[in-house]
Amino acid sequence: MKLEKRKAKIPTSIHSLLERRGFAELRPAQWKAIDAGLFDDKNLLVCTPTASGKTLVGEFAALNAVLHDKGKAVYVVPLRALASEKHKQFTKDYPNLKIALTSGDVDSADSYLSRYDVIITTSEKLDSLIRHRTPWLTSVKTLVLDEIHLLNDASRGPTLEVLITLMRSFLPKLQVIGLSATIGNPHELADWMDAALILDEWRPVRLDKGVYLEGKIEFV
Repeated sequence: MKLEKRKAKIPTSIHSLLERRGFAELRPAQWKAIDAGLFDDKNLLVCTPTASGKTLVGEFAALNAVLHDKGKAVYVVPLRALASEKHKQFTKDYPNLKIALTSGDVDSADSYLSRYDVIITTSEKLDSLIRHRTPWLTSVKTLVLDEIHLLNDASRGPTLEVLITLMRSFLPKLQVIGLSATIGNPHELADWMDAALILDEWRPVRLDKGVYLEGKIEFV
């Protein structure tokens, strides 16, 4: 859907950023997230296919936290390599914001991060920051959790669950955005998060399923 047709749904500061980046329209999942209260600080669980536009939903939430709510956004990814990649992307796309990356030393409070708008990190590092009672965490307005289905992972799941619980306990107005392409029980997870569930099947490239046998594929 064309961006201009529903301009009133998007905060002016964010709409201007989108225009400068050359966006003329948004994808279905993105509009569903906006309609469900993305810019009204509602919790959302976005469960849509790969390349359907989930990342931009997370970016919208982070931008809203900084530009509209005048707070900070924390963007959590599962791996340090992904955190570095996300930091490069954010720095390129939003040069006027202060973007920080922290994913290393888990025995530091990283007080210098108080000067930044968006902090990109891993669940292990954020868990450490919480346990260090890092003062700037009280300024966080939005928590974006990429690959939130890792709650079911034996190694990373417990840490992720604990940090979500702790952040929500001392930040009662925190907005939590969960992003994933592969959640087996999205309705149950959305209930636990107290979040609106965004489901959509649209994908930029058609996905066909088939069986390969003796040099031939039979599509189903």
